[in-house]
Amino acid sequence: MIENVRGFLSAVFEDYRNGLRDQLNKLGYRTDWRLLNASEFGVPQLRPRVVIVALRKELVDAFDWPEVSPHNPPTVGETLADLMAANGWRGAKAWADQASDIAPTIVGGSKKHGGPDLGPTRARRAWAALGVEGKSLFNEAPGPEFVGIPRLTVRMVARLQGFPDDWKFHGGKTVSYRQVGNAFPPPVAKAVARNIKVALSVQKHFLVRAVA
Repeated sequence: MIENVRGFLSAVFEDYRNGLRDQLNKLGYRTDWRLLNASEFGVPQLRPRVVIVALRKELVDAFDWPEVSPHNPPTVGETLADLMAANGWRGAKAWADQASDIAPTIVGGSKKHGGPDLGPTRARRAWAALGVEGKSLFNEAPGPEFVGIPRLTVRMVARLQGFPDDWKFHGGKTVSYRQVGNAFPPPVAKAVARNIKVALSVQKHFLVRAVA
């Protein structure tokens, strides 16, 4: 299973896609890919990504792409309300009520600045509409008397990416944020991997029967 950006499906990469398919075919694998949105798997973020799955030829028929959730994911406000209020910020509830949409794609920092920001100008405008300042990240949640537009922490961004709260990231704020922003959202990976596991269990069944 490989994750790639949606540009992988553009016409300019047709030769690349065909080459990838041919190389894996020579190794005995059949390859399929699909554009999945993280929001369709409960992640409060759009994040369209191409997922590429290659399986041994005899297992292809046992694999199905996961079904998407029939429900909308929680909003940014619903997802982060408790983290925003962790240090007693009096404006946390009002902020959560107005942050009533899912997040734009988390990018792990803009290339221009290289630090822990929420991306280029276009992305920051989308964050601003949710009541989030995207120029940088906070080290901790706002205090009781905070006034203004809050910034996210690495832990907040990690939750928006679908990581459990006990997941450990290593390094300083910038390094940790890049780990989060460049990650494959765990709920999406889990959904696809679960179906790969089903296909692999078919192979295990055949092997057991062969040995018997």
